[in-house]
Amino acid sequence: MTRVRLDLNISLDGYTSAGQGPENPMGEDWGPLMASYTATRTMQRQVFGDTTGAGTTGLDDAYAAAHFEGVGAEIMGAGKFGLHAFPDDPDWKGWWGDEPPFGMPVYVLTHTAPRPSIQQGATTFHFRNAGIEEVLAEATTAAGGLDVRVGGGVSSARDYLRAGLVDHLHVAIAPIVLGRGHRFWDDLRGLELTHKVTSEVAGSGTIHVTFTR
Repeated sequence: MTRVRLDLNISLDGYTSAGQGPENPMGEDWGPLMASYTATRTMQRQVFGDTTGAGTTGLDDAYAAAHFEGVGAEIMGAGKFGLHAFPDDPDWKGWWGDEPPFGMPVYVLTHTAPRPSIQQGATTFHFRNAGIEEVLAEATTAAGGLDVRVGGGVSSARDYLRAGLVDHLHVAIAPIVLGRGHRFWDDLRGLELTHKVTSEVAGSGTIHVTFTR
C-alpha cells in the first residue's frame, strides 16, 4: 500500500532554513541545520556521489538511508526545484544538475505551470498547477505501489500535513537555535493525536521524531 512520507530538518526552536537564492539554493542556514545529515555515509553516496565509504554511520545514517528506500515518486514545491530563482526563464532547469539524486518522477508544485517536463538523468520533473490532492493522486499512480515522498519545502510540507494526507512524518531536530527562518509547527496542533509518536537521540545530538499513522 502506498504511503505518503515526509522528512524534514528543523532547529530546536522550530525553524527551517530561509533566504533561498542562487548563492544559497537551500537557504542561509541550510549548512548548520543539515550538518549531521549531510555528514552521513548515505548522503555522501546518494547526493554527493562519494562511493569511497566516507561518512558517518549510526542512527543519523539509518534515518538518511530510510529516506531513500521504497519511494517511487516525489512531490516538491517550486522553491526546492529552484523556480523562484529564474521564474520567467523557460530554459531554467533548476539547480539539481544533470544527475539529480531522485531517480524517479518528481512533481513540482508551481503557479508557473504549464511547463514542459524535464528529464535529467533518471529523474523526470513534471510541473503542476493543481490542488495538492490531485497532484498526490497522479504521483501515487506513478509510484507504482511504492511510497510517495513529499520533499518540501516547508510550505508544501505544511499544506500536506494540514490536509491530513501524510502517513509518516520524520522530523530531525538539529541541536541548534536559529531564531529565524520558516516556522514549521504553526497550525499543526493535535498531530500527536492522529499519529503514533516515537523519538530517538543520535550521537550527533539530533533528535529524530517520527509521527506514524
